[in-house]
Amino acid sequence: MKIICVGRNYPDHIKELGSQRPESPLLFIKSDTALVQKNHPFFIPDFSQLIHHEVEVLVKINRIGKHIQTKFASKYYQELGLGIDFTARDLQLTLIESGLPWEKAKGFDGSAVIGEWFDKSNFEDINQLDFQLQKNGVVVQEGNTSQMLWKIDELIAEISQFFTLKIGDIIFTGTPAGIGSISDNDLLEGFLMGEKVFSVKVK
Repeated sequence: MKIICVGRNYPDHIKELGSQRPESPLLFIKSDTALVQKNHPFFIPDFSQLIHHEVEVLVKINRIGKHIQTKFASKYYQELGLGIDFTARDLQLTLIESGLPWEKAKGFDGSAVIGEWFDKSNFEDINQLDFQLQKNGVVVQEGNTSQMLWKIDELIAEISQFFTLKIGDIIFTGTPAGIGSISDNDLLEGFLMGEKVFSVKVK
């Protein structure tokens, strides 16, 4: 199982980072050891002094696929969810300045929270999903999948040109504006269409 993440897929997030809009989806990988085990806390790693939260809608792949056309992409997933892509922002900026890859800052152990999964038939329109992240009971990030530069089916088509998608693979579809730092004892809770789908304590 691999975790494929999409960067810079929400215009307001691109603005807050001061980044350029990519011409095609920006992709990076997290390993399976990035997963925070269910009901376990997120432990701030020793190598970073600035961990940011990034809440994202998730897609779980249920068929093997390569070179998938957008019009057929919906056949390759049945479940959607919500999660957090934790980023060691200080380390990431240092790596970017040196022209080096991001893996240390994005794919480290415990850098991915995954909440409950829902059958996509539960939603009237997957391109109109409201979601938010609360930190200690205060909304810090919120978005709607309509704001994506590339929609879910377009992402699957693009990703499958480079990586064979396998059953159980998970796609993080990008984060809206509002990223921010976390501290010891913070409580992070994610909501999809008003329903709480994960809760994680920071240690």
